Amino acid sequence: MSSVRGKVAVVTGAASGIGRQLALELARRGARLALSDVDELGLGETADRAEALGAAVHTARLDVSDRAAVEAYATAVAGHFGVVHQVYNNAGVAGGSTVLENSWADYDRVLSINLFGVIHGTKAFLPHLIASGDGHVVNVSSLNGIMGQGRMTAYCTSKFGVRGFTESLRAELLAAGHPVQVSVVHPGGVRTNIATAALEHARAQGQELTPDDEARHRAYTEKLLRMPPEQAARIVVDGVEAGRPRILVGNDARAVDLLVRLAPRLYPVLVARAERRFAS
Repeated sequence: MSSVRGKVAVVTGAASGIGRQLALELARRGARLALSDVDELGLGETADRAEALGAAVHTARLDVSDRAAVEAYATAVAGHFGVVHQVYNNAGVAGGSTVLENSWADYDRVLSINLFGVIHGTKAFLPHLIASGDGHVVNVSSLNGIMGQGRMTAYCTSKFGVRGFTESLRAELLAAGHPVQVSVVHPGGVRTNIATAALEHARAQGQELTPDDEARHRAYTEKLLRMPPEQAARIVVDGVEAGRPRILVGNDARAVDLLVRLAPRLYPVLVARAERRFAS
């Protein structure tokens, strides 16, 4: 029996990418779904596809950086279904550059969505998960929640924060004996539009993008974002069903995890060398 069958699962950032595929994978396994995103058009498409798989679906436009909105959303979902079992805090963005080049707005945007969005979702839904008697918090970090990387300080800060927050939460819930499992997810290179969306956001903000910026983006998406999001979603839900506290998605995530553990002093040098070769 699938551990998600019949459960009410909340997925943020469900309009595309890993979020959409998580919703569809959960639908295939018999979950009831509460789906949200700021992209209402994409969210509607995800909902239609999940309903075609037989899932009961509740949708809402939601900006996870808005604390009051997330709290109201949690109340609405619990009122709609009567119970909430699982929350997948998946919504996230890429963006930013070096510390010298980043604006405060760059840091505010990435941290408010990637880190505080996870905190908002966890804190708002946690009482409902405890009340369900069989809850699960699933927070999506990144390969860059294991390994720091240049030109990604805002993103890495947010994803390391998600990891620390989630591991601390797990310790708290274990100590308190609450009936809620906790998992942190570290995806490697998954074929989503997160990098392209970051580039488009930079253009919309009037930032000048150099030919080097464009070339780096093309190389990043073509060489590093290889795993289909459908496969990533299966790995995540398999990990949730197995009760794994730490879910590494992809060989690249596993390799980085091993490198950082074995060579904590050396890995930043290797990453910097790889970055120079990658940008050339």
